[in-house]
Amino acid sequence: MSSTRNRTPSEYIGYGLYLYFLCLSLRNVVKALSFLHIVKRSHVAIWNWIQKYHPLRISSQRKRISELIVDETVIKVGSSDFIWLWVTIEPKNREILTLTISKERNMFVAERFLSGLVSIYGKHLTVSTDGGTWYPQACRFLMQKRHIHSSFEKSLIERTIQYIKDRTNECFDDYFPCKRKDKKCNLFHVKNWLNLFVNIHNKEVLNA
Repeated sequence: MSSTRNRTPSEYIGYGLYLYFLCLSLRNVVKALSFLHIVKRSHVAIWNWIQKYHPLRISSQRKRISELIVDETVIKVGSSDFIWLWVTIEPKNREILTLTISKERNMFVAERFLSGLVSIYGKHLTVSTDGGTWYPQACRFLMQKRHIHSSFEKSLIERTIQYIKDRTNECFDDYFPCKRKDKKCNLFHVKNWLNLFVNIHNKEVLNA
């Protein structure tokens, strides 16, 4: 992680990204970095750091996992655009394993989402879902065991999703509007933000 154009040390960029993760606005991150005599940068520079952040993958360690809790929800991007956010968590340590976005919610999207999980964590998984009609057929096609959320699993995934939505509601309207007006946005800027969010979140969970 580095910024060649601005010649900002990676350590300083890490400070800025973590301050942003702690719910500071972009402009307040600028103020904090300046006040602490770390570095002086504009809020646009901080936004660019987020966009240039590319972890190798969301989870830094490939773990042996037997059960996944999955769910989906709608999030708002910009002033009027809504997209589907697909979430996977591991119930033991509550680590977020994947966040995937799509413009539609159906069996084909669910199958693609679950297929990605199978390719990473193996074929012998038990998938916990809600009663969405798009999950059963996708799981059968991929030959994965599936059951409906228990009350505990439902509580875990709902709290995780609410946490994510609280954070995205603070950011996407003001700082991540889609600038394309032709409805052809690939949402790459949103994917970058989600990668940063999950990567830092999981580091905190695993170090807690």
